[in-house]
Amino acid sequence: MSTTRHIGIIANDSKPGAREVVLGLMEAFAHKPVQIHIDHRSGRLIGAESTLTEPELAELCELLVVLGGDGTILQVLHAMGERVRPLFGINLGTLGFLTTVASTEFARAANAIVDRNFTLSERTLLKVEIIRDSVVISSRCALNDAVVSRGELSRLIRLDVVIGDSAVTEYNADGLIVATPTGSTAYSLSAGGPILSPDSGVFVVNPICPHVLTNRALIVSDDSPILITPAESRSSIYLTLDGQIAQAIHATDSIRITKASHRLPLAMLPGMSFFEVLRQKLKWSGAAV
Repeated sequence: MSTTRHIGIIANDSKPGAREVVLGLMEAFAHKPVQIHIDHRSGRLIGAESTLTEPELAELCELLVVLGGDGTILQVLHAMGERVRPLFGINLGTLGFLTTVASTEFARAANAIVDRNFTLSERTLLKVEIIRDSVVISSRCALNDAVVSRGELSRLIRLDVVIGDSAVTEYNADGLIVATPTGSTAYSLSAGGPILSPDSGVFVVNPICPHVLTNRALIVSDDSPILITPAESRSSIYLTLDGQIAQAIHATDSIRITKASHRLPLAMLPGMSFFEVLRQKLKWSGAAV
């Protein structure tokens, strides 16, 4: 039985420097005991033949190297579908929250992958279902957040929220964010939410510009189902997952959010913990003396 390790490379071809990093990685892997596969966009970048899509790479490979930023990681996650593979992010800009090394360290990344000198941070995913007439019409996963927000008109929306078996409140706000610990450093943070460590086992329910100032972010167990329903019929409401997928919500729809049955393994190099990423990304340098 073959023991060849198959590694995939997916590049964001709109990022400056993507071609050079793909070529550099290919060269770094050239004499290593792994077989490299590239997606069709990376193939176009370097003039190589490839018709492989993200789901096909996920089916073929044990790990995917993603070149881009946090947004590229999210795009690849949603493109993979149910075949979730570990993602090793190489940032083509500044350090991201989901990527593990900078583009200048691609050789180090290749060696770490070959030597298996990395850890996998298992990230909780949201399972987000839209229920219409008692039937689930849509079911998707999200890594960062599910955002229920207003449509074209600049007015508040009203949302009833039930967590577990308990009614919480009717939010009158610009919208509502339900974020994972991974997503706590994304939109929810901009909306005043807390930062959560990836293994905290909780979700954040965070209103966006609430009309009632006592409405604040809630931290709830990720074992608690969250049910969101429009409280009125006249508002235009949308559901957006990870800033990637948007869908209109009807007045009679409900949104049910639970913890997904699977998680996303994100590669982290030794010494690059979640808190080290926070220090670098948020420029936490300590008190000036």
